[in-house]
Amino acid sequence: MGSILFPRSGAVVVRKIRSALSSRGYPPPAVTSDGWSTSSLGNVGLLPSCLKKMESSIRSGRFKKITSVLVARHGKLVYEGYFDDSDVSTLRNTRSATKTVTGMLIGIAIDRGFLTGVDIPVMSFFPDKTPVENPDSRKERITLEDFLTMSSILECDDNNRFSRGNEERMYLVEDWTKFTLDLPVKGYPAWIQKPSVSPYGRSFSYCTAGIGVLGGILEKVTRMKVEQFANKYLFSHLGIRRTEWQFTPLGLAFTGGGLSLTSRDLLKLGQLYLNKGVWNNKRIISEEWVKVSIKPHVRVDNENEYGYLWWLRTFKSGRKDFPAFHMAGNGGNKVCAFPRQDLVTVITSTNYNSPNMHEQTDELLSKHVLASIKQ
Repeated sequence: MGSILFPRSGAVVVRKIRSALSSRGYPPPAVTSDGWSTSSLGNVGLLPSCLKKMESSIRSGRFKKITSVLVARHGKLVYEGYFDDSDVSTLRNTRSATKTVTGMLIGIAIDRGFLTGVDIPVMSFFPDKTPVENPDSRKERITLEDFLTMSSILECDDNNRFSRGNEERMYLVEDWTKFTLDLPVKGYPAWIQKPSVSPYGRSFSYCTAGIGVLGGILEKVTRMKVEQFANKYLFSHLGIRRTEWQFTPLGLAFTGGGLSLTSRDLLKLGQLYLNKGVWNNKRIISEEWVKVSIKPHVRVDNENEYGYLWWLRTFKSGRKDFPAFHMAGNGGNKVCAFPRQDLVTVITSTNYNSPNMHEQTDELLSKHVLASIKQ
């Protein structure tokens, strides 16, 4: 078929139409059957020009290995960009962002009466795994809350390659729960604050192994596989139909990392907590659990605090502060919720184990996404 030729005056009209559309910003993301309603950037007070600059920076290689950026404001999906050979249907392995999902499942288990609270001793669930290598009566006092806040007394630190509990050591053995419960009690050298003198009375130590144990507890109290429980009480209510879990050598869904979801579905998780446990007018998680999860329970460093498997920090853009709670995973993956701005954003990336993976994501977020907020 030959080309259709427009008269010169028609071409001018087409250019004017395109220019007008461009001045209004991007068209709203497509409406699908996944539960998201959509709107345009201008309708929710976001500047399209900032996101266009972001796209140029990503495609030029200024920001490396960014795979998707999504933004929702006032409960509507308003921006959706994919920057690799993928699309809306692609599952994203956001690594340790899974930990926050585990916190959601623990909250649901409490809401529905499978667990009585967060102060239950962890060891009581595993009478068959009494520590043999490092028996210590103090372990009997380790609670679910200790694992939810990354502040148990176990010597477990993924950020220290010499740590006995470093996750890389765990992956080499068959029984990951027994590995965790067998860990020694940690000491506190002079350069590490003891819980007794730390803010909130806890000392932070990033421990993937402990979050894996929470998965085993969920299976014991619900008498369901973790993935079945998650589908029944969380994902199905959010319209999340596709998930991909990683599994331990003994067949337990690994609640410490590796769960893959689409970018749109990751965004739903942030929106769910921004809505205080409600999605599309349906209560999924109690407001009480959401509130206690996103309040600080332990100080991480000068910039970060930690709730129940949620990171808490204030981002900066220009001279403005943007307090947030967020999910985070290896590669610089982030799901961030900004309550004051009623905004949620997802940034997925494959910068796995890169030294500046999180700094790059934070820069993209601050200089472009947050900078786009005009009101």
